[in-house]
Amino acid sequence: MDVRRRLTLMAVTIAATPLVLGGCTAERKPAAGAAPGAAAAPTVTVTPADRAKDVPVSAEVGATVSNGRVTSVKLTDDKGRAVAGEPREDGSSWVPAAPLGSGRTYTAEVTATGDAGRTTVGRTTFTTAPTNTNRQALTSVLYFAGNQTYGTAMPVTVAFEPAIPKEARAAVQRRLFVKTDPPQPGTWSWLEDGSQVYYRAPDFWRTGTTISVRSALEGLPIGKEYVGDADRRSTSRIGRQVALDIDNATKQMSVFQDGRLVRRIPVSLGKPSTPSSSGKMVIMEKHQQTRFDTRGEPDGGYVVDVEDAQRLTWGGEFIHAAPWSEGDQGYTNVSHGCANVSSAAADWLMGITQVGDLVTVKGTEVPLRPGNGWTAWNTSWAEFARGSALPVPPGLKPAPATSAPHPGAVAGGSSPAPGPSASGG
Repeated sequence: MDVRRRLTLMAVTIAATPLVLGGCTAERKPAAGAAPGAAAAPTVTVTPADRAKDVPVSAEVGATVSNGRVTSVKLTDDKGRAVAGEPREDGSSWVPAAPLGSGRTYTAEVTATGDAGRTTVGRTTFTTAPTNTNRQALTSVLYFAGNQTYGTAMPVTVAFEPAIPKEARAAVQRRLFVKTDPPQPGTWSWLEDGSQVYYRAPDFWRTGTTISVRSALEGLPIGKEYVGDADRRSTSRIGRQVALDIDNATKQMSVFQDGRLVRRIPVSLGKPSTPSSSGKMVIMEKHQQTRFDTRGEPDGGYVVDVEDAQRLTWGGEFIHAAPWSEGDQGYTNVSHGCANVSSAAADWLMGITQVGDLVTVKGTEVPLRPGNGWTAWNTSWAEFARGSALPVPPGLKPAPATSAPHPGAVAGGSSPAPGPSASGG
């Protein structure tokens, strides 16, 4: 099932627009009697421009400094209350911790300090745009729920409807923030059609890592007709390392934990008319019970209740209990694209796997389609990094390969929102 079926359908061409222009400069001249050659006071240019109106609620405080560096930023609203925020890691701007209020007036004070300790304060007062009913809110979905424990291959995924064109992606990407503890930097990468963007590091997440995400899109101008829809935050952690390898040649699933093979399970994959996809996927959802309803879909037309189902693709490929095919498991492919396992094996798998665990299928008739699921790992790091709309640090690359028994099975080196109606077989 395509991700677009999960979102409100709209059609629009989006073009990026700059966040803010202009600025306010404050500077101090050397004090009378200053020694010749004394260090000049810093100069500060602050954005948004002084007395600017209709500023987006997604605005950030920017500052250009000469002869010094920014040492503090203070933003207050029209009631004198301080606005929380923090600087970007690259120091290019100061980001409010939440969207600004619409139709409100704010004052920013940016203090710069020179090498000799002299300071300059740049100030600007601006007013945000009122609620604009002439712009529709672009629909976005953050697939990284808070207070969850995810597998080591869990990508942070944001989906959009309508899709984001190339010229708008850099502005959107700049408003997507990820922090990891301990630090494990990564990058965002866009699908070619702009319908989804993924974040991951060069290597799988380390067990115990805490990941905090902010999708700060509310009020972000996107073209002349649209703005971002919401400001979302979530924090979750990475659990134990588990990876599943499914080989069509042997009809066996190999289950690895911490790089060690713990079990082999017979499977029956998709028959030739409805083949399973080959590629690197991650578990997206887990259901103790669900219903596959394929009426109205190609090669469908059936309704069946299944137990212990784990989604791998939007197109309806699952790992699930299939007592009706236990005689074929390990020998013959008879499913509609799913990985059929015995009831006992499916129940055991539900107890060991997590959303975000890596599942690798090989040897089937068709490759995994980009975007059919969270396909961030179904590509090399070099190709993934090329999908970023912003520069990627050149030193960001995978750790040297090891002799692990399963490629990528051990994390390390340099819960999702409810899914669509289940389909499978």
